[in-house]
Formats: sequence, structure tokens, C-alpha cells
Amino acid sequence: MSAALGVVTPAAAAWVVGAAALLGVLPWWSARAVAGRRASLLASDRRPVAPTGGPGGDPVDVPVMLELVGAALRAGAGVPRALEATGAAVDSAAGSAVGVSADGAALRAAADALRLGADWDGAWRRAPDRLGPVHRSLRGAWTDGASPSGALRAAGEELLRARRSAASTAAARLAVRLVLPLGACFLPAFVLVGLVPVLLALGIDLLSG
Repeated sequence: MSAALGVVTPAAAAWVVGAAALLGVLPWWSARAVAGRRASLLASDRRPVAPTGGPGGDPVDVPVMLELVGAALRAGAGVPRALEATGAAVDSAAGSAVGVSADGAALRAAADALRLGADWDGAWRRAPDRLGPVHRSLRGAWTDGASPSGALRAAGEELLRARRSAASTAAARLAVRLVLPLGACFLPAFVLVGLVPVLLALGIDLLSG
């Protein structure tokens, strides 16, 4: 009997080895799961950067930025300080739920670069293309000391004209695209209601005559 109990079958040995391996891997697996959960919590706690920055992620209009820069300059601020204040205003418009806006970060980066002695174009090298009107309208004020009021106003008016022109073009395209579905709806009805009875009446008259 004791000899029979001392015999270990291959299946039993494989089961024991598998159980031991599972018990050895279990602490490592638990530690990995805990680390993954902590990483997820840390990632969710970071403030996201909005692509353009506005309530709910909507972009702050560039004409509004031009007005903010102009107001800061009229109040006596220099160009770097005006850009920094405008960037802070854009970030506050983004809201805490959205985070730091890309436009606000670009404006503050340009202001910091100008303070550190960068040239005008170099300070705006990483700015989004949509901030081009701000970049162009303030060039004369920084390089030549000219008053930027006229350039800022002209840049804002140009953007508004381009927006109105784009809206008019879109409305015209929509009107053209609506002609085909309206024609497809009304033309068969016109044929059935207007032409078919007339043709039937003429055909009956010709056959009876």
C-alpha cells in the first residue's frame, strides 16, 4: 500500500508543476495589473491640450485675438506682453475642462522667444498657420516701431470679408446642389399630372376620329 502511494504518475507530476508555475506567476501578474491601473489614473489626471481652444473645444476667432492684442497695446503694453496677455485670455476661454489651448501656448511661446532675443520670424516658427494674421500685422510694430492699430484693424476686416465670401460661395453651391433633387421630385409629377392627361386626350381624339 505504501509503495502504491509513493508512485507518482506523469499526469500528477505535470499537474503539480503547472500549479507551481501558476502560483509563481500570480504575484507578477497582480503587480502588473496594479501598475497598469496607476498609469491609467495618472494619464487621466493630465490636463489635455486643446487644438484651438474655446468653450467645448471651439476655436477662439482670430479677429477676436487681434482685438485683444490691439487692446493690450493701446493700454501701453509692449508686443511681448500683449501676446502673453492674449495667450492667457485664450487659455481662460478654453476652460479648465479643456485645458491649455494650442493658440494660447503659441502666443506665449512667441512672447518668450522675443524676450530672449529671437528674430521676429523665428519667434513664430512653431505657431499654427491660423495665427498668421497676428504674426503679419505685428511685424511692423516690432521691427520698425510703427503703430500696429491700422494693421490689426485691416487684418481683422480682411478675415471677416474672406469669411463672408466663403459663406456666400457655400450658399451658392448649396443652391446648385438642390436643383437636381428638386427637379427629380417635381419633373415626374409634372409629366404625370400635366402632360400624360393631355397626351391621352389627344390620342383618344385621334383614334375616335
